[in-house]
Amino acid sequence: MHESAIVIDGHADTPQRFVDEGWEFTGSIDGGMLSLDTARQGGLGAEFFAIWVEPSQWAGRFAERTLALIEGVLEQVRKHSTVLRLCLSAEDILTAHTEGRFGVLMGVEGGHSIENDLELLRAYHRLGVRYMTLTWSNTNEWADSSGDLGNEQVEHHGGLTAFGREVIIEMNRLGMMVDVSHVSDATLATVMAVSSAPIVASHSSARALTDSPRNLSDEWLRAIAARGGIVMVNFFPAFIDEGWRAAWMAQKEERQIAINELAGEYRALGRPMPHHVSNAIDREFAARLGRAPLASLIDHIDHVAQVAGIDHVGIGTDFDGIPCLPEGIDSAADLPKITAALLQRGYSGEDVRKILGGNLLRVFSAVQNLAR
Repeated sequence: MHESAIVIDGHADTPQRFVDEGWEFTGSIDGGMLSLDTARQGGLGAEFFAIWVEPSQWAGRFAERTLALIEGVLEQVRKHSTVLRLCLSAEDILTAHTEGRFGVLMGVEGGHSIENDLELLRAYHRLGVRYMTLTWSNTNEWADSSGDLGNEQVEHHGGLTAFGREVIIEMNRLGMMVDVSHVSDATLATVMAVSSAPIVASHSSARALTDSPRNLSDEWLRAIAARGGIVMVNFFPAFIDEGWRAAWMAQKEERQIAINELAGEYRALGRPMPHHVSNAIDREFAARLGRAPLASLIDHIDHVAQVAGIDHVGIGTDFDGIPCLPEGIDSAADLPKITAALLQRGYSGEDVRKILGGNLLRVFSAVQNLAR
């Protein structure tokens, strides 16, 4: 069943490894969550690699870091073109699948990467970026994030600014998917009013089950579905298991102190702190909590399918961007366990194929067809 599907993951932060660690996608997984070998073992056919610029470490240099990460991905394709294919459309993903090559796609994570310049947005699109997550955990100059709504020192906009609306319109024109993971409810409401294309949430889970502001309410699940979009469920235990989330949040202050101390050491050297360094601290703290059960992840996939509809759910693992995964999922090699669990819950083969990648192919095609 799993082998018959085209499996597409909506979000992985692996590009940090290409640039900061000099790691090769075709090499040993070496402590990560995704590699070509594990993708093949797990039947993963295509991946949206997240181009994520940490906003505090790269302040004033967002575009520089964005371009470096894009180049890191493109260099992997150039080096390993016999086994990797850069995909710019849904049709390209199908072609890569037919050729037996792994489909490589890119999405910018965080609108701060465009530095308030639509020409940068167009440049990223020309380089191959096919979605943009409007915010990361930080509010930018034109869109509010869900990650800092309680911070009175941050200037919020009540959703999107006038320029933010221009960004959405330009993304629709380019055929670049609008990704609402991380955004505030007010931003999402404005996006819904402005976008003429289906909306995606590349790595968000269900708020009804796990009360994180990063997750989507049932109201928003239905609204995204009504517009023909898709919600791809995040694998991080803090977004899929309420007990684990509470324990994780209880560690927040201690965890942040440890990260800040290490960041200070890098500042003294005049260097940004790499993600794998801060993530190592997060991994230490996560290990104290154990792992959330796989059933928690399946519960979220099931909930989105029940509320939004079977045509509007997918997977957005957040591989290599999070400190741990649920029980039984150690890398991309374990993705068939998702299929097995869904079949055990009574999902048909056709439904599972939609969840694993079919729905994302449809939405990707719809967005690009509308632009054409």
